[in-house]
Amino acid sequence: MRQTGLPESISKLINELAKLPGIGEKNATRLAFHIFRSPKIYSESLAQAIIDTKTKVILCNTCFNFASESPCEICKDPERDNLSICVVEEPLDQLAIEKSREFKGKYHVLNGVISPIEGIGPEDLRIKELLSRLEKEKIKEVIVATNPSVEGEATALYLSKIIKPLGIEVSRIAHGIPMGGDIEYIDEITLGKAIRDRKYF
Repeated sequence: MRQTGLPESISKLINELAKLPGIGEKNATRLAFHIFRSPKIYSESLAQAIIDTKTKVILCNTCFNFASESPCEICKDPERDNLSICVVEEPLDQLAIEKSREFKGKYHVLNGVISPIEGIGPEDLRIKELLSRLEKEKIKEVIVATNPSVEGEATALYLSKIIKPLGIEVSRIAHGIPMGGDIEYIDEITLGKAIRDRKYF
C-alpha cells in the first residue's frame, strides 16, 4: 500500500521491510530512510547480501544446518568430537549453542518440532536422517536441545524412546532456560550452564 507524500520506491521499500518479523510500519519507515540516506554502495551491498542468502545458502546433507557447502564446516571439522550429536530444532539454536563454547561435538537440525495441532509429525522432521547417522557414525551420546516448550518436550521424549533402544545414551539440556523461552534468545552463560548440567533420560 503506497503512503501519501512518499515516492513510490520508498513506499515500496517500507512495505517490504514491514513484512519482516518484529518490524512494524514505524521501524520499517526508519530503516527505509536510513537506507535512502546511506551511500549507494551500502544499498548495493545490502541488496547483494540478500540475493546471496537466497542463492548461495544450502542445507548441509549431513546435519541439515545452513551452509555454503555440504558437508558444512562443523561436520567436516576433524577437531570436533565424533561421538556426540546435539539435536536442535532450528539453525539459529545451533548458532546459539556454538556461542556458549561448551559443546564440541556435531549437530543435527530437525527443522521443526512435533506439533499435532499444526499437523507436524515425526515424519515431517529430519528424524529418519538422524537415525541413519546414528547407525553410520557410531555415536555414543545424543544431547536433545529442543526448546522447553510443550512441543519441544514432546519431541525430546519421542527421540529418547526411539534412540535409547539403540544402546546410545540420550541426555536433555538442563533447564536453566525458562519454560516457553527460545534457545536463540538465551544469553551465552545460561546456555553454557544448560549444556554443562544436562540430564540423562
